[in-house]
Amino acid sequence: MRKLLAILATLAFLGAAFLGWCFREATSDPVVRRAEVAMPGLAQPLKIVLLSDIHVGTAAMGPKRLGRIVAQVNALKPDLVVIAGDFIFGHDPQGAAKLGPAMVEPLRALRAPLGVTAVLGNHDYWTGAQAVRAQLVRAGVTVLENSAALRGPVALGGISDDFSGHADVRATMQAARALDRPIVLVTHSPDVAPDLPADAHLLLAGHTHCGQVTLFGHPVAPEVSRYGARYRCGLVSEGERTVVVTAGLGTSAVPFRLGARPDVWLLTLVPAAIAPSQKAR
Repeated sequence: MRKLLAILATLAFLGAAFLGWCFREATSDPVVRRAEVAMPGLAQPLKIVLLSDIHVGTAAMGPKRLGRIVAQVNALKPDLVVIAGDFIFGHDPQGAAKLGPAMVEPLRALRAPLGVTAVLGNHDYWTGAQAVRAQLVRAGVTVLENSAALRGPVALGGISDDFSGHADVRATMQAARALDRPIVLVTHSPDVAPDLPADAHLLLAGHTHCGQVTLFGHPVAPEVSRYGARYRCGLVSEGERTVVVTAGLGTSAVPFRLGARPDVWLLTLVPAAIAPSQKAR
């Protein structure tokens, strides 16, 4: 009996240590991933920081941690900050009204000469898109929904979330083309990528959490993309198009991460004549 109790105690300790490690990884400061992307037609370099999946409402994300992340982003001195949706966590239709106010002050502190622009994610639509929009306005964040805006040397198009059925690629591209600049697109789910036209050279996305909890490189939970692992994580080059999928900052469901640390991307867009290929590190 004593031997059995000792084994059970050891297993309990190891289990608790494992969960503690996963929680620590989920709440760690994000890794800064950097890439240089050549953009045809670009007149001057542009530094963009990509964030996603804040998921206020879980134990992994509160205003203090979000404030630290904002300071980390500001230290990168980006020209433009882009947030690819899922500010809130959950399915409660009133969830955004309850949880969203906690993110307003931290996000208001983001600093970039060309501003902060965002799209909504599936959780934002599920928990109350109107409330999320209002909170982001209070935080000084511009929301694009199947529309576009001029941001320095690029036209930034925001495609609404495909996972929840709100995406309209055609309307977004029409709005972006009207601005007569190289087009950068941002959306929540990367699954719109195969349907993009040839002049959409760069797509920024989130949603996948890079698997969030992975064992030996394979996610424990089912893939959230209908393309499987194709757009699960990182920089994906497909012909003339680059897709960048961030692991995001928060978590979905359990407040754990393993093998998929939170990250932000610092993307330096350069004229194609200067850097004819993509580099990531």
